[in-house]
Amino acid sequence: MTSRAGEPFEPGRALTEIGQLLTVPLPPTGLTTALGDPATGEWTATQGPGFRIVPLWEGDPLTGVYAPEWNGAEEAAEAHLATLVSELDRLLGPHTTVPLHEPLQKWQGGAAVDPLYEALFDEDLYGDLTVWSPADATGPAAPAARLLAVTVGHSDGDAPLVLAALVCDRALS
Repeated sequence: MTSRAGEPFEPGRALTEIGQLLTVPLPPTGLTTALGDPATGEWTATQGPGFRIVPLWEGDPLTGVYAPEWNGAEEAAEAHLATLVSELDRLLGPHTTVPLHEPLQKWQGGAAVDPLYEALFDEDLYGDLTVWSPADATGPAAPAARLLAVTVGHSDGDAPLVLAALVCDRALS
């Protein structure tokens, strides 16, 4: 569960938070740390060497939900992602996609993966990354060499879908 549980998806708020995310200091080195709300312990952010990940929206738990409600929940999450991608394309230029299947397979097999990927997988964020390089954009710019990405993740049949954003100062490979 994230600190976003029960909140409606609001594109304007999500874009504001993404703008703030582009300006946060990123630790150059160190351990990866998942942060939680002091009162509830629910996930609020993860940061590690050169990156920060934050939840933007969390869907309803899918306990006891089957098709067509299940399909509706997935479609809603994908629609929220598409809304953000469209607006970010308008602001930052065209995106690229970074598939996560190879690092996910390595991680699931017990092999070491980049700390950013491990942090994503630890939060059940398995969806491909939609990526921009805002420093190259004509719109709001970020510090040089930063990348912005959004993704939707889902851990298992009962867990809610989560839309998250990340910023990193290293190439995604």
